[in-house]
Order: sequence, then C-alpha cells, then structure tokens
Amino acid sequence: MNNKMLKTPEQWVELIANTELPAITSTAKMLDKFSNDDKSSLPKLSKAILHDQALSSCLLKVANSAQHLGVTKVTTVSRATVILGIQTVKNVCLTARLVDSLLASKSLDYRVYQKLMQLMANSFFAGMLAKMMVPNYSEETQEEVYLAALLYGIGETAFWSSAGEVADQLVQSVDIESSGFKEYCEQEIGTTFNKLSRGLAKSWNLSDLLLKALDHPENRTDEIKTIFFADKLSASIALPGESEESFNNLLEDIAKIMQISVKQLKVRIEHTREQAIKLLSAYGADVLIDLINELPTASDFGQSKYFAPIKQITKEKSLLSAFMKLTTLMKSSRDLNEYLRSALEDCVTTFEFERCSFLMMSDDKLQVKSRFVFNSRAKEDKNGIAFHIRQTDNAIGRVLDSKIPALINDYTHRQWRDLITKELVEFIHEGTLAIIPVKIGNKPIGVICAQHFCDSNKVNQNTKNKKLISTDDFQQLCSFIDHLNMCLTMIMMR
Repeated sequence: MNNKMLKTPEQWVELIANTELPAITSTAKMLDKFSNDDKSSLPKLSKAILHDQALSSCLLKVANSAQHLGVTKVTTVSRATVILGIQTVKNVCLTARLVDSLLASKSLDYRVYQKLMQLMANSFFAGMLAKMMVPNYSEETQEEVYLAALLYGIGETAFWSSAGEVADQLVQSVDIESSGFKEYCEQEIGTTFNKLSRGLAKSWNLSDLLLKALDHPENRTDEIKTIFFADKLSASIALPGESEESFNNLLEDIAKIMQISVKQLKVRIEHTREQAIKLLSAYGADVLIDLINELPTASDFGQSKYFAPIKQITKEKSLLSAFMKLTTLMKSSRDLNEYLRSALEDCVTTFEFERCSFLMMSDDKLQVKSRFVFNSRAKEDKNGIAFHIRQTDNAIGRVLDSKIPALINDYTHRQWRDLITKELVEFIHEGTLAIIPVKIGNKPIGVICAQHFCDSNKVNQNTKNKKLISTDDFQQLCSFIDHLNMCLTMIMMR
C-alpha cells in the first residue's frame, strides 16, 4: 500500500470540495440561501442565476425540454423559475454545475476518464429513475428524491475526478471492471466512498434525505429505499452482474413499492431513459448519452470480471490508452493546451523518456520556446527552453521546414554534425533525442522533443552507454504525434 494514498474522510472531503471542485461548493452555498417554501425567494434566485451565463442558458434549455411541452417557449430566467418551481430550479443549477465541473476534469488517465463518465451517467440516470418511482408524492418530495439519488454516489464520482496520481495508480494495479475493484480502492485510500458522499453532502448542506439514504437505506421509509434502489438499478443496467435472478428481484422490489407490475415498471424505465437522454443534451452532457443503456437481456448477465491485480501494463496497452484518451478528449474539449499536456504526459509514461517538451514557434518564426516540459515522473517542469532556428541551419529548424521527424541517437554522427548547435548540445545532454513536428493542418506550430539522458556517473560517455531510442519506439511515437496533429486539426476546424 502507498501511504500517500491514505487520508482521513475529512481530508478527502476538504480536497474535493474546496480544492478540486470549488465551483460545486460555491453553487451549493449560493442555493442554500434561498428557502424552498418562500415565494419571495424566486425573484432573488432568478437574479442570482442571471449573473451566471452558463446556469441561465442551461435553465432555459431544461425549461423548454420535452417535459414541459405545451408551455409557451420560455425566454427569461424569471419565467423559467416560475414554471419549474424553486426546488426544481435549485436542482437544475446544482446538476448543471456538477456536470460542468466533472466533465472539465483535466489530464485524466483514459481508464479513469471512462470510469468517471460511466459513474456520471449512472448517477444522472439514478436521479431520473428515483423520481419516476415516486409519482404519487408531492413535487417537492420528487425533487428531493431526484437530487438524493443523483448524489448518492457523489463520493466515488468526485474521487475519480479529483484524486490525480492516486486514481492513476489504482487503475494501473487492478482491472477496473472486476467485481472487487471498488472495495480494493476503498482499502487503498483509507476510507469508503459512502463516507465521502456523506462528508460532501454535509459540506454542501444538502437535504437530510440524502444523508438518511446513505445510512442503512434498506431499513427506512419507501422514499429512502427508492433512492437506494434507483442507484442500484442504474448501476445494474450499465453493468449487469452475474445473476439475472438478482436483477429480477430488484425489479420486483421496486414494482412492489410503486404498486405496479414488473412489466409496467420496465415500460416506465424505458420511458425514463428516453427522458434522461433528452435532458443530458440540455445539460451539455451528450458524451454521457451512449452510456445509458437499455434494460439488459439474459445474455448480458454473467459477464463480470473477477478481481485480479494487474502485474504490469504493457507499452502497447499504454500507447493504446494514450491514443484513446486524445480521441475521447475531442468530445469535451477544444483547449489545445489540454491535448498537448495529455500527449506529453503519455509520451513520458509510455516510452519512459526522461523529458518530453513541446517547443512552440514564435510569431516571427525565428525561434521556438518551451510551452510545456514534462520530466521523467510525468510532472510539469517550469524550466524555460528556447532555441533560435534561423540564425544558423539546425536540426529543429530543419524538422519544421521539412515537416519530417528526426531521430538523433548520436549527435556527433556526420549526418547531424552540421545541424547541432552549441545550444542543442547542451539540450541533448550527451543523450538521445527525437524531434517530431506538431502541425495544425499542414502548418507546423512547433515540435515535440523526446529525450533519454546519458548516465553522468558512467566513465565512458559514448553511444554504447546511452539509452537509445529504438526504431520501433520512434515509429510508434511519430504515429502518436500524427494522431495528436489530426486531433488538433479537427478541433480547430469546428
């Protein structure tokens, strides 16, 4: 066990609520100021929302969603609050902020990102299912049940969004689809996701209904059982377990609470799924739509993977993960810097380089300067790097002009002798260097430099003592940067 992973529940809650997801905390505190049963709160809440363009836009989209057909198109926030009611408006705002904050999670391992997206989809669907299960309750109770089910698993979801290195280490050691993965993670971090959910609910001053649902919900009232059942149902639809019988028993328990048949329940679940998909678009979370599945069939059961530690992730799997991470990123980001950081971090991790840098061409095209530099631990290094590329003929300028990558395993070789300036000699540091152009379309904007250094403790600093960049690694690296170039080109064309 890595002791750096261990934190108390309070420490994790502090990290998540105030350091990693402060926007959710701020919104929760803002909404808490407005009473649910005070009509005078409506105009005040409308005014507060108007100051946030993203919340205003989302609120109008939800108000005009399919759930409110027959109502004249809503064009103002004040009108939306009247139509939806204060409790629904508060839920919409908190849901929107939750979605925005979690979707904006940066530089996640591909497996962590996939885990986070699935948990977000499950939580959203659980909220909708819980509300569907209490049709005869008041609107206020329906909204409370919705929010409690939505946030029932917030501890686990927020952990994967915020845990950084800890999350990366966990997904590298165990198959995330295995049945014991959740318990393994809780053991490693020193607390349970349930405790994190409770801590965040208290930090955000959410309803007592959620706190009660997190504490032995099976022994409580029907509306609290509903929250537990909705969370379990959503997760079971996303990833059916070993037993079809257990799933059918869950449906029977829910049907009993609703006083309808299982057949009727299945119809309502499918209708709720359709509503959830429409609302996800209103919340700007289209990336989650494909993760909300239809009810499983008999053939979907028995596919669970058993818990087993992963001894080592191969370079091929790591490279595939890096490719997929960039591809997935295209669904949620147009931030060029995010793509470059992700690519550099994965280059270091996959090929075990000691330094990877993105050197960006200046506006006058006379030099390149470091935009991002990642060290051997895949952490950003703030040391500045700059090269003149037009004063003399040199390797970096040649790569930019020709748009052809260069592999320099021996800079003293006659092939490179005339292209290695004093600055480059110091940069190479008696090691090896790969230079690959970064392009948008056919226009180069800079280069990525990947390096192995020479061991300064060795007596004979010659090529034999260097860690060479193999031809296979160089070709794979070039293919990966080509994929990065394609992603950058496509997002700039949107």
